[in-house]
Amino acid sequence: MNLPLFFQILIDVCLPLFAVVGVGWFMDRRFGLNLETLVKVNLYLLVPGFVFVRLLTAPMSGAEAGRIMGVSLGVILLSGVLAFTICRFLALKPGSSKALALASMFGNCGNFGLPLVTLAFGQAAASVQVYVLVTMNISTFTMGLLLANAGDGRPGSHWRALMSTMRQPAIYAVLTAGLCKWIGLHPETISWLWNPLNMMADALVGIALLTLGVQLSKTKPAPVKLPLISALTLRLLIAPLMTWGITSLLGFDRATAAVMILTSGAPTAVNTALLAHEFGGDTSFATASVYYSTLLSLLTTTLTLTVLRVWIA
Repeated sequence: MNLPLFFQILIDVCLPLFAVVGVGWFMDRRFGLNLETLVKVNLYLLVPGFVFVRLLTAPMSGAEAGRIMGVSLGVILLSGVLAFTICRFLALKPGSSKALALASMFGNCGNFGLPLVTLAFGQAAASVQVYVLVTMNISTFTMGLLLANAGDGRPGSHWRALMSTMRQPAIYAVLTAGLCKWIGLHPETISWLWNPLNMMADALVGIALLTLGVQLSKTKPAPVKLPLISALTLRLLIAPLMTWGITSLLGFDRATAAVMILTSGAPTAVNTALLAHEFGGDTSFATASVYYSTLLSLLTTTLTLTVLRVWIA
């Protein structure tokens, strides 16, 4: 273990992230910020702007992008298989099983993953991370919605799930960017349109971290028990190991693989708690997963990045 490198990464990469998160936490405690407004600004404005800009400017082929998205989807599915295996072994109730699976499968690739990758590997890494983010967003609001909705039984619940998916603007940002590339349209040449989009993309990192701090401030976590420990282990430790194995088997270059491995260990996405609440899951478990995984990620991401820096050197 390279301790000097570990502490350098802790100070240069991870602590700055948590410093901004801490500012968000403090501001909420001092002023009582409106979390719903912040989430909507991220979800309906900054994330779609970021996705659209980065997809159009990503210097990689469609085949490489497809491989990145395929690996991300594969890790999500494998995490789900492991999560439900654990649920069956622990004989958890359906609501707790759904919450554990959601917490294990879907990581915070936006609020946390994007700033982490940018600080760790520079702006060029965003070209890889954007495809991971797109996969995670689409999976959360399709597969995650269906999973959360399973066994709901309430009238119209499937229709509400479909409508929730169709309201996610990040999906339309992906489709629009893909259409622009396909027909050869170049929005970056239209300054009155591109400059505002660029500003929204650049604003995402800071606002996302502040929002995460506000979310943590408003979270009342449940006690730590074996199911929660299982979810945290899957999300923070097992997922990066699975990503490393898959990228190695598929022959990814180490620089690209390192970005995917690092971000696959992002803490549990806040959206999973929202899904658990909406569709009758264990909300206490889901919010605790977000809370504890975010705090523990200070250590786990530092450790993972230390190993990756040595690996790609």
